[in-house]
Amino acid sequence: MSTSPDSVQRFRHAWWKDAVAYQIYPRSFMDSNGDGIGDLPGILARLDYLQWLGVDVIWICPIYRSPNDDNGYDVSDYQAIMAEFGTMADFDRLLSEVHRRGMRLILDLVLNHTSDEHAWFVESRTSPESPKRDWYIWRDGKTDGKAGGPPNNWESIFGGPAWELDEASGQYFLHLFSRRQPDLNWECAPMREALYGMVRWWLDKGIDGFRLDAVSHIRKAPGLPDMPNPKGRAQVPCFPLHMNVDGVLDHLDALCEHTFRHYDVMTVGEANGVGPAEAVEWVGERRRRLDMIFQFEHLALWSRNPRAGLDVAGLKRVFGAWQKALGGQGWNALFIENHDIPRVVSLWGDVEQHWRDSATALATVYFLLQGTPFIYQGQEIGMTNTVFDGIADFDDVLARNRWQERVAAGERPADVLADLAITARDNARTPMQWSAAPGAGFTTGTPWLKPNPNHARINVAAQEADPDSVLNYYRRLIGLRKAERVLVEGAYHPLMASHRQIYAYCRGEGAGRLVVIVNLGKRPARYCHAGLMLAHEGLLLANLPVAPHAPRDSLQLRPYEARVYRVGAR
Repeated sequence: MSTSPDSVQRFRHAWWKDAVAYQIYPRSFMDSNGDGIGDLPGILARLDYLQWLGVDVIWICPIYRSPNDDNGYDVSDYQAIMAEFGTMADFDRLLSEVHRRGMRLILDLVLNHTSDEHAWFVESRTSPESPKRDWYIWRDGKTDGKAGGPPNNWESIFGGPAWELDEASGQYFLHLFSRRQPDLNWECAPMREALYGMVRWWLDKGIDGFRLDAVSHIRKAPGLPDMPNPKGRAQVPCFPLHMNVDGVLDHLDALCEHTFRHYDVMTVGEANGVGPAEAVEWVGERRRRLDMIFQFEHLALWSRNPRAGLDVAGLKRVFGAWQKALGGQGWNALFIENHDIPRVVSLWGDVEQHWRDSATALATVYFLLQGTPFIYQGQEIGMTNTVFDGIADFDDVLARNRWQERVAAGERPADVLADLAITARDNARTPMQWSAAPGAGFTTGTPWLKPNPNHARINVAAQEADPDSVLNYYRRLIGLRKAERVLVEGAYHPLMASHRQIYAYCRGEGAGRLVVIVNLGKRPARYCHAGLMLAHEGLLLANLPVAPHAPRDSLQLRPYEARVYRVGAR
């Protein structure tokens, strides 16, 4: 499917290309009523802060009615607000105030599954003859001449089998995530029509787009066959038969045609399993499906070995491949933190010796690539991983499942706890650190999740007044991107591609291009690229003081030093 030249032109000059986005995890952002849970009035109270920071788009994680088995990603009513977060009137007020400040608001859209408390699923499980039975994925168990078992050997992404037995009917339903998150059946036309109507309802309300959760999972392999290697052993490679399966783009096309293409909105897909070579089919200018996708290849650099630190060569390889694949054909969504991964400065920086410098260096590297940059709440002040004293400190269903599985398998609880302390999603979900006050300024009550003890020194209030803070560095980054058109439109050209510490690249062509130079290591490193002269008067941004210097094509960089120059040719 292709689109008209006029549609391509609109895509090329879309407002979201100029935007800087900020992700809010509402449960942890700001509590307005002292119950220890963040809410919509709390977000409203902090809009001036976001405007001061320079944010253009606010993305809010799910606020729909939910029993909270997976912190709102288990939706029980798409057109109602979770009571803990407020009311629909609160949402309408928030949307109005966001727009009044010249900002935009997008919501999470959970389309792969619902809660088992959603009215659709409640009706679906009443009987195999229910009109909504086919809205979800129900199957008889295997017999194979033995006692019945799950229909296939698929594993849940959250651990354990991906099937749950319904005792009343004797059938199983599929859940790729929590057992309380049954998967919707996208092969069912009436179910799709109901989703389309819900999406249009929100768009007609005036929101500015969606982030599409787990969208690459909505199509399952026909027949739901066994996976040859469900547990992913290295000697038998296997790609999940429910991720980026052939036909998923047909579902996406239909969704776009019935909803997004009729509105001037921003759409971002969470597209696990989609690589650079396929990305243009998801976001290409001529396809006009989604506007951008979140890719996860750079996250695999730490998830394979969380204690190894940053693989700089790997990061350059991944980011470079995506910049090349979509350059001039599509658009990247740029991020290094979100609600599903630990804090990046703890994973890839040096919290002990170079906390501020490594936080700002990592920010510089990703923020000035071509694409729309996303900031996750607290990233802009360098929030770090927290401290866990025991499994009771964890809220995340994924962490708790892994604890149970590993301890039951005989691993030492202390070893499991040490691993989860590094990798658990709860690291990203501790309350936003607004001040040194009790509750981190997030609440006057008891927070739903313990604040990071370091909030006494890492917080917004302290950094607002410090011109050299991580927070004010992010403000300068945002200001630079808005001031320099080449940082939006200019092509990406890697420099020193084989260097083990330095990540350097140019944006744009010829005289007036910008060069970004960052040492991502704990030791000094030398940058050198013959033909690109760096003059002190061309220095636009630096995270450490830089003494005046004569034009040169080489620099000695301190640990985690970052600089951005406007350069000319020799």
